[in-house]
Amino acid sequence: MTFKTEQEKFWAGDFGNDYIGRNKSEEYLASNLNFFSKCFSQIEKPSSLIEFGANIGMNLKAIKLLFPSINLFGIEINQQAATELTSVIGENNVYNGSILDYETKSKFNVSLIKGVLIHINPDILPEVYEKLYQSSSKYILICEYYNPSPVTITYRGHNDRLFKRDFAGEMLDKYTDLKLVDYGFCYKRDQAFPQDDITWFLLEKQQSQFTY
Repeated sequence: MTFKTEQEKFWAGDFGNDYIGRNKSEEYLASNLNFFSKCFSQIEKPSSLIEFGANIGMNLKAIKLLFPSINLFGIEINQQAATELTSVIGENNVYNGSILDYETKSKFNVSLIKGVLIHINPDILPEVYEKLYQSSSKYILICEYYNPSPVTITYRGHNDRLFKRDFAGEMLDKYTDLKLVDYGFCYKRDQAFPQDDITWFLLEKQQSQFTY
């Protein structure tokens, strides 16, 4: 597998393998249930969802518990994680490869990305925004570290691996048919359902399209 950026190589390799073990707990699944119940509280039940950077499926597990009949699809660059993801949503619903190489042939009710845009090379963000937009028939859910202006910070001792900015704002500026439906913040010191200081934004397309 060949990659366009150093960040892709980073997550496809040993660091991505090690990351898997840090995100398997039942407590994390419970926090995700609470998190996504808030994210989707203002809209109808989604019928289908695609996650960009699904890892082993902890987000998708929670969403499946909330919406048992939902059709789920995941994109994951790390082979070990993608293999575990198949046990959650089925082999045919997993794309093992880079987001940049994924072709948006089908549309889903929701395009989701959580804790992934912050790790993508800023130079290719417009390509990822386009894939998120084209994969959605109605909603886009962005859950990332927020900063009003772009900044780069050290990530677990590595440089150029974590970038904070206003991802949702950039998508709202880029696609004029998107509107902000809801947003919120989850704090890492929440006593019951902590997340990693994530700010989430639910965007809606004004013209709904065919859903896979």
